[in-house]
Amino acid sequence: MIRACCIGWPVTHIRSPLIHGFWLAQYGIEGAYTREAVEPGDVARFLHSLADRDLAGCNVTIPHKEAAFAAMDEVDPGAVAVGAVNTVWREAGRLVGMNSDVVGFLKNLDDHVPAWEGEVAHALVLGAGGAARGVVHGLLSRGVPLVTLANRSLGKAEAIAAAHPGAIRTHDWQGLPAALGDVDLLVNTTSLGMSGHPSLDLPLETLKPSAIVSDIVYVPLVTDLLARAAARDHHIVQGLGMLLHQAVPGFARWFGVTPEVTPELYEHLAADVRGR
Repeated sequence: MIRACCIGWPVTHIRSPLIHGFWLAQYGIEGAYTREAVEPGDVARFLHSLADRDLAGCNVTIPHKEAAFAAMDEVDPGAVAVGAVNTVWREAGRLVGMNSDVVGFLKNLDDHVPAWEGEVAHALVLGAGGAARGVVHGLLSRGVPLVTLANRSLGKAEAIAAAHPGAIRTHDWQGLPAALGDVDLLVNTTSLGMSGHPSLDLPLETLKPSAIVSDIVYVPLVTDLLARAAARDHHIVQGLGMLLHQAVPGFARWFGVTPEVTPELYEHLAADVRGR
């Protein structure tokens, strides 16, 4: 039996077992995917013991992604850009890691708005954490000419912009409504709008009708931002698809089958989100 897991602290809330369990059953693979609570400070030891635990690899969730990055023997460009790893596998006795959030964001965008690359000349990304770094890296890798980064703490946004001279500019949070006029893609990577958090209070009246609005939050499935954007007939991109697509590379590495993100899988996860 092939085994993989997700590590975090805590880890009980993680939905990854629902995704991988669905695929294991769909493809008739004798395998298991479990949750493993790993304390901070014990991440490197756990990762270097994957072979002893008979684990093909693991996903990594908060707060361990940066520690996992430091423990890898090899990482992909997305992980380097973000400074964090969320997918790990064993390869010839070495630990290899990637940040599949970058892949997940882009594939989700591709699914919802297939022609977006030809339409987006200017993207506005809200937030300056790890998710924002991943989104920015993904957009630049697809040739988006200009990305504007806005965050309540402007210094964090400026630090990301400094790593991409000429490709990223920053904007103060208070002046955001005035900045929406020439934006082709608006992406929220903050926790604003997530269940239990304040909503994202951003008027959309100045956003041009052709703009795409994406939110990586998936609880609730449709955030207030997305609901208001949909009411204005914008293309919207929900966050749950990103969660599903980011799981694909790990499953393929561990279990040897590249799985599909289907409407049935989406509804399987959506039902769980609604139930909670």
